[in-house]
Amino acid sequence: MTIEQIYTGCLAQGAYYIESKGEAAIIDPLREVSPYIKRAEKDKAKIKFVFETHFHADFVSGHVTLAKETDAPIVYGPKADPTFDAYIAKDGEEFKLGELTIKVLHTPGHTMESTTYLLKDSKGKDVAIFSGDTLFLGDVGRPDLAQKAAHMTQEDLAGLLYDSLRTKIMPLADDVIVYPAHGAGSACGKNMMKETVDTLGNQKKVNYALRADMSKEEFIQEVTEGLLPPPKYFPLNVKMNKEGYEDIGDVLKRGTKALTPDEFENLANETEAVVLDVRTQQEFVKGHIPRSIFIGLNGDFAPWVGALIADVNQPLLLVTPEGQEEEAVTRLSRVGFDRTLGFLKGGFESWVKAGKDTDTIVSEPAADLKKQLADESAPVFDVRKETEYLSEHLVGSENTPLDNINEHLNTFPAEQPFYLHCAGGYRSVIAASILKSRGVHNLIDIGGGFDAMKEAGMELTDYVCPTTL
Repeated sequence: MTIEQIYTGCLAQGAYYIESKGEAAIIDPLREVSPYIKRAEKDKAKIKFVFETHFHADFVSGHVTLAKETDAPIVYGPKADPTFDAYIAKDGEEFKLGELTIKVLHTPGHTMESTTYLLKDSKGKDVAIFSGDTLFLGDVGRPDLAQKAAHMTQEDLAGLLYDSLRTKIMPLADDVIVYPAHGAGSACGKNMMKETVDTLGNQKKVNYALRADMSKEEFIQEVTEGLLPPPKYFPLNVKMNKEGYEDIGDVLKRGTKALTPDEFENLANETEAVVLDVRTQQEFVKGHIPRSIFIGLNGDFAPWVGALIADVNQPLLLVTPEGQEEEAVTRLSRVGFDRTLGFLKGGFESWVKAGKDTDTIVSEPAADLKKQLADESAPVFDVRKETEYLSEHLVGSENTPLDNINEHLNTFPAEQPFYLHCAGGYRSVIAASILKSRGVHNLIDIGGGFDAMKEAGMELTDYVCPTTL
């Protein structure tokens, strides 16, 4: 028996490969499916099933492509209603995989079709659960994403989730291994642990949502409390996962088309494409194409693209580090952004050599800001998350989280210079690029962000542990 977690840090997503006696199953695959096919070939195994725990909102699954290339059926649990061919399993139904058995446990609550797959060994002993977004490590799936589709409130769905956990999952033995679909950093939960694998017994001890003495009313209140609005691209990804999508090979072919500076500029004007610069924040600060948006590959690239650009049908043109064009297009496709039209051949340097207009971002060290604030007041805007800001921030600064930057446009001074910062510099440069694309140029990025501000000894609020907020 082989169980392999294939974890993608950028999306905080776990896909799973299971093999026994030459038969393999894939659970919640990513868009690019060749790694799963190659993994099965390594074991000389045939992919027999593609299991989906639910219609994912935060990424586009590879189920349709993988089924097409392997002839393996796509399996969903009860209540699923995809428009493509799929096998809709019954609650309690079992599937044979070599000497193993995979049992369907319908666990609605995160979504109505949410399903947990229970893996049993050759002797019928429960080994592991693949819990999707029903049970995370340290948390459970948020119950607000499917309320419109289900004509139910988030409280209704939270109540279903409470029942699912207590009737289907918590009765299982403590030594059962929990393999969730996501880890820390995913927007599908609130407070996930950094670990990606745990035992159910330990989760019963440390996961607030699995407290034995917890009433349904308490569960509903705690699970629905403090939910931030989901990223706007989530329903668009659900639609793609339910209805299918373009083959990733075609997406890659179109997106990796090399364009000269003139071709790049003309196509941007003709299509109103967003110019997306995926280099490092340090490179972008020194020079970039005017009105381009920075979201670097060296950070949580795909989730930030989804949260800030939102519309998966938006045409994109890429400025990339040399040799990373395919990586950028692939990572965009994971969250449904398939309309990449090409990349700038020769990178930003070719744009400069062609004599095209360029722009920069003014960036100053934290020590300079400290001197500035000692002489006179200057507006400082903190684009970290609200919980980060409440935990500790510069005295007198204002919180304008990057997630909602468009809602804060009227907050920034029209003419007076102001400062922007995040934790280390990645998010503040994203914010700066968005503001500059909207004509706001009187900004100064604080190099090194909050970490550098702390080192410079600037006046901060008293620290509060984020887990208490």
